[in-house]
Amino acid sequence: MTSPIKNLINGVFIPVSNIESARDWYCNLLNLPNDGEIFFGHIYVLSMQGKTNIVLDSQIYSPDNVFKIPSVQLATDDIEKSYEYIKSMNIELITEIENGHWFNIKDPDGNILMICK
Repeated sequence: MTSPIKNLINGVFIPVSNIESARDWYCNLLNLPNDGEIFFGHIYVLSMQGKTNIVLDSQIYSPDNVFKIPSVQLATDDIEKSYEYIKSMNIELITEIENGHWFNIKDPDGNILMICK
């Protein structure tokens, strides 16, 4: 039997403590409008380029659930400019630019994200 499950990721869930503030932080980071609907009082979907979306969810949040390693890799064409942008926004940097290709940041809830060229 052939699997009916597609080789396709629809979304990646990120646990957040406050859906409104997380929505605003991520929309600001990604230059997205923050006017979408909050579903069921705890889910906000960030519509990303391509097929995979980021799903912020405050119902699954606990301090033990935050991503202590990068679960999401955000793309950039200019790693140095992205690094300076993150610094200018006072976002917590976890690493310097590594191997000229990537660095890690922390969201307000402690989730680690990677920015990668």
